[in-house]
Amino acid sequence: MSIEVVRLDPERYAYAFGGQEPLLTVRPGTVVELSTEDCFGGAVRTVDDLPSRVCTFPYLNPVTGPIAVEGAEPGDAVAVHFVDIRPARDWAVSTTFPHFGALTATHTTAMLHDALPERVWLYDVDVDRGVCRFHARSSEFEVELPLDPMHGTVGVAPAAGEVLMSISPGAHGGNMDTPELRAGTTAYFPVNVPGALISLGDGHCRQGEGEVCGTAVEAAMSTVVVVDLVKGAAPAWPRLENDDHLMSTGSARPLEDAFRISQHDLVGWTAQLLGLDVLDAYQLVSQAGLAPAGNVVDTNYTMVAKLPKLLLGNATAYDGIHARLRETASRYLAER
Repeated sequence: MSIEVVRLDPERYAYAFGGQEPLLTVRPGTVVELSTEDCFGGAVRTVDDLPSRVCTFPYLNPVTGPIAVEGAEPGDAVAVHFVDIRPARDWAVSTTFPHFGALTATHTTAMLHDALPERVWLYDVDVDRGVCRFHARSSEFEVELPLDPMHGTVGVAPAAGEVLMSISPGAHGGNMDTPELRAGTTAYFPVNVPGALISLGDGHCRQGEGEVCGTAVEAAMSTVVVVDLVKGAAPAWPRLENDDHLMSTGSARPLEDAFRISQHDLVGWTAQLLGLDVLDAYQLVSQAGLAPAGNVVDTNYTMVAKLPKLLLGNATAYDGIHARLRETASRYLAER
């Protein structure tokens, strides 16, 4: 059976989840080729382009979409499988902002000392070699870093008609900024409105866990996803799956609550999949789980809880949809 492939080159970007009409409606199982702009809308191109001068708040972190999925209704789950994420330019940028980041005074962590200065770093990107080059601003130091492209922002329209800025992560997904959102990963989101209304953007050539300075290696991306639908299976919070791990996310402040949300969901998910008493699942996750940080800088912080799939035996999440989407992705890449 042939794969249905559609192309989305947005004429406009959104800056929020919710309150938007879909740019595209697709059937479950469709491959979507799309382009995304970087978090600065392409306005920061040199080390002299300070975001405070060339960007206009709140028009930051543009997302491509929304994409509606036929048949998606509240209570369902939509699956977004990342097939390919490829930097679209030979450069990318990162910055520090006054009052933004994990190691500076912020508007909610008020300090008498000055905030960090605003500064831009320009990275050279070589897709063929799979590297980006860091150039220190205050010395001659340079080093190549492996490309590990991912999307910092992906999600669906929130519930109850709420509209949330694209910089905010929450139960709808959004700006979770976890490096786990790379090619080969399937993300599961709760459907809150008819069609789900999937949007994504905020491409990163790479990002360390926590996104400590507030930005990653920010880049425009050419991205391919497969979208699908699981009826009646809405998770409370976004979940992720790759070939090796199941992952639950939590986004909140303080960081401890984001951690608790992600761990709570993973314990419940494990108990469901293995038919375990919740305390047995709690014990298993406690001894075998991992807890990487997504972001520790955004309006909410994001934590991820991971469990190796080898512990699940023959149990599969969502009736094995991740494996089926991986097969679709392999077929698409072979035919491209």
